[in-house]
Amino acid sequence: MLHKRMKQYISSELMSEEQQAATSVEIYQEEKEFITKYKLISNDITLIEKDPTTRFLDAYIERCDKETEETLSTESFAFLEQPIDYLQKHKNEFLYLESNWFELAGIDAVSFEVSDVFGTYDVMVGLKLQKKFELSLKESLSKELLGDEARFELIFNQKDGMWDLNFALNYVQGFNEDMSLEQAYRLIYRFIFKLVERVEEGSKDVN
Repeated sequence: MLHKRMKQYISSELMSEEQQAATSVEIYQEEKEFITKYKLISNDITLIEKDPTTRFLDAYIERCDKETEETLSTESFAFLEQPIDYLQKHKNEFLYLESNWFELAGIDAVSFEVSDVFGTYDVMVGLKLQKKFELSLKESLSKELLGDEARFELIFNQKDGMWDLNFALNYVQGFNEDMSLEQAYRLIYRFIFKLVERVEEGSKDVN
């Protein structure tokens, strides 16, 4: 669960032995908000917000062929500086991205492409949440995805023990057609992070 993963992140990464004497630590916005809300760190420590554009510097990125799912090439972070309409211009491709940050939010990886049917920017993730959260997940997705045409697909994968979640980024608050791929991935991260937080909070299952 998110609370458990956040506590592990704090103990192993944020407040490692060499940092425990520090009076301040750098942290990204979503984690800062979470830690502050649930009081997971001493008030004696100041949380300084990190530059959000650096979050996916170490991400593993592939361009893949939709039809064959073969890897066309691996890309560096610089690739994400391109406009999001790269995907409109290369509809035969999807992007596959792995990051420790997505693992923290409970996602194994993110696939990102333009829908051949709807022309929307579609996000596909494997979400590590128990099956018992189905109703809460569906309610949160229905509430948070904006617009009459907003849609999502949510199927529990018994084999992997996680949810296969597909949704159109176009209907997430903050989306715009002029954003970069890097900005899009940050928006995906925030949306999923907050989604999982709300689902857990609503169930009172925060441990």
